[in-house]
Amino acid sequence: QVQLVESGGGLVQAGGSLRLSCVASGRMFSIAVMGWYRQAPGKQRELVAGFTSRGSTTYADSAKGRFTISRDNAKKMVTLQMNSLKPEDTAVYYCNAQILGNDVWGQGTQVTVSS
Repeated sequence: QVQLVESGGGLVQAGGSLRLSCVASGRMFSIAVMGWYRQAPGKQRELVAGFTSRGSTTYADSAKGRFTISRDNAKKMVTLQMNSLKPEDTAVYYCNAQILGNDVWGQGTQVTVSS
């Protein structure tokens, strides 16, 4: 099984940048379909950026052009580079791994963007 630990959240002013990291443990990371989700207060959890089963990337419309997801299988790490942050990006960000039909979630990391 895979376990996920996120880091890199924090408080940033609008227009700033943050880089979120997700480190996985376990031996199945290489076959996991990875993604970053976020959940703002009172809202449903939504996909921000992820990899498809074919290895290509997909982004929410709100993230296109500002966020970049990357993956390093050797380090068992997925990162989310977030630029030009906006107050509406404020949320708890979760790393997700889909492995053989199962969902694995990290504990989440808070991102707060001040105006």
